[in-house]
Amino acid sequence: MLLVQQELDLRRSSTTVRMERIRFLPQGQYLRPITLGYNHIVADILWLRVVQVLGERKVTAQDYEWIYHALDVITTLDPQYVSAYQVGGIVLTELAQRIDLSNRLLEKGLQPNPTAWQIPFALGYNHFFFLQDYDRAAEYMARAARLPGRPSYAPRLAARLYAHAGNPEVALEFLDAVWRQTKDEQVKEVLEVRMKEVIIERDIRLLEEAVRRFTQRERRPPATLAELVERGILRALPPEPFGGVYRLAPKTGGITSSTHPERLRVYRFR
Repeated sequence: MLLVQQELDLRRSSTTVRMERIRFLPQGQYLRPITLGYNHIVADILWLRVVQVLGERKVTAQDYEWIYHALDVITTLDPQYVSAYQVGGIVLTELAQRIDLSNRLLEKGLQPNPTAWQIPFALGYNHFFFLQDYDRAAEYMARAARLPGRPSYAPRLAARLYAHAGNPEVALEFLDAVWRQTKDEQVKEVLEVRMKEVIIERDIRLLEEAVRRFTQRERRPPATLAELVERGILRALPPEPFGGVYRLAPKTGGITSSTHPERLRVYRFR
């Protein structure tokens, strides 16, 4: 038992040491002159420390402030460190919920990395999902789509953002694209939940349209959602992605999810 406690203390202290090293980093402009030309090597070492901290399952909101600081130092030492912008941008967005810090880091990377499609792609994601600025999201995605090495789906996604930015299907395509890019399992888990939330919004829209068509054809609202299938409006009811059920309010025709009774507001789909 004593050995187990010692091991836990060692792990706890090593995590603390890693975070302390990040907290006391000087600003990049002050650190750069004393690296004696080894800017890239120092940036690599700092990036390794950031990755180690991000690997911890418990990172506090205050810790993310220091992680942003470390990312800012890394990208000052090496302005073309694309991985730091890309990974840091999505981590600050999805795990820290700090869109301001994420955008600040990503915007810093645009000028020194004019051919890195990952940076405008991430900015497009932030503007779409969190700022609901669909026009700028489409512009960033179009910029990413013109760059070398961009994934094959980027031009199609850019076109869809311009035409149907508020469509849940576009949101799902965007989320899937980000999910495929990231290797961080914590981020993947968050994105998977987000995709399920968007599926609920998509299904509710489908069911509400089916209720409208049923009411128009039958001259009465359906008593249950099962009637939509029985009367041939739908082939089948969509499964609720969190394992719940969809519910119909017969008087209003409104649809809700048993697991997410409030409509998805964060995306403000049109």
